[in-house]
Amino acid sequence: MDFEDLLYEVRNGVAWIMINRPEKMNAFRGRTCDELIKALYKAGYDREIGAIVLAGAGERAFCTGGDQSEHDGQYDGRGTIGLPMEELHAAIRDVPKPVIARVQGYAIGGGNVLATICDLTICSDKAVFGQVGPKMGSVDPGYGTAYLARVVGEKKAREIWYLCRRYSGAEAVEMGLANICVPQDELDAEVQKWGEEICERSPTAIAIAKRSFNMDTAHQAGIAGMGMYALKLYYETDESREGVNAFLEKRKPDFRKHAK
Repeated sequence: MDFEDLLYEVRNGVAWIMINRPEKMNAFRGRTCDELIKALYKAGYDREIGAIVLAGAGERAFCTGGDQSEHDGQYDGRGTIGLPMEELHAAIRDVPKPVIARVQGYAIGGGNVLATICDLTICSDKAVFGQVGPKMGSVDPGYGTAYLARVVGEKKAREIWYLCRRYSGAEAVEMGLANICVPQDELDAEVQKWGEEICERSPTAIAIAKRSFNMDTAHQAGIAGMGMYALKLYYETDESREGVNAFLEKRKPDFRKHAK
């Protein structure tokens, strides 16, 4: 299977899926999302693979969310908002193998959502977590909000979304957003170690455990599906476009002049 935006490699039973857009801080476009979905299902149903790593190329970023240069009221691909986010999030949750987020830099916006949804998150001491949606004229009306509250607690989740602050790897571990924070030069080895340890466990037991963990938040898929339609309508407003325009023009947005 050929990929343009991804690198795909299997290391001793652990599949590494890496967003390969370092010049874009590993921001995803429509094609990236389509390829991630295909790669996740390819690895998820390969009997020779016991764990999956989701990573970003380069030193600077795990993923910084949707590529703003591909966003003008709607992104450049398929799906409700031009990105098949519901399918991508579902793929991470549905494949019967644990998905480990390997965060070496910025996990911002939609990238922060990916790290939240993954079964495990291992980060380096150079990692930076945070949300930017309300600063950019966007929001994740599904797992990125509802499931985040389950992971870090509702008050903290509201802080993350309302204030759009940045959090270190150590702070992410403290709030439950990451499992462990290690020095940058030890990150790949630590991620591979966790993956190989999972490979030694019963794959059927792991698959059942993952389904069980996800069961009581399965309803959030319906919330996400409905929320994406609301988000599509929001993206068509001047208020939302102000966030994109301000980002591209490198200025502070003025949302309130467009709010109705």
